[in-house]
Amino acid sequence: MASAAFEEIVETFEFLEDWEDRYRHVIELGRAMDPLEDAFKVPATKVDGCASQVWLMPEIEGQGAGAVYRFKGDSDAMIVRGLIAVLRALYDGRTVAEVLATDAGAQMARLGLDEHLSSQRSNGLRAMVERIRSQAACVAEGV
Repeated sequence: MASAAFEEIVETFEFLEDWEDRYRHVIELGRAMDPLEDAFKVPATKVDGCASQVWLMPEIEGQGAGAVYRFKGDSDAMIVRGLIAVLRALYDGRTVAEVLATDAGAQMARLGLDEHLSSQRSNGLRAMVERIRSQAACVAEGV
């Protein structure tokens, strides 16, 4: 089950039939997102496997599987910043258990992003999802 924020993006994408419009919408989502403070743009928050610079900063409330997962993120590439905004819509504010139960690939496929991103961007998106899932798994396991 996807969040209401993600479902809103899905609905917007269904309305925007042209991929160029969808691409612009993803970029706008990224522009609307607050930038990550420079103090958090450090090696520990940097996501490896992305062609551009990407940082994800978790903000977890609570402990165990019921902890609430939130994160901030940023990138030096506009489309990647937009993808971070899409991932925030998918994951932000959900419990760690919900994060781990979410099939990000299936949810992102609903947007058709898998068909229109370059292989480098797709790899970067997978790397971001893996980072999020890894952080959530550590909290769920009490690490």
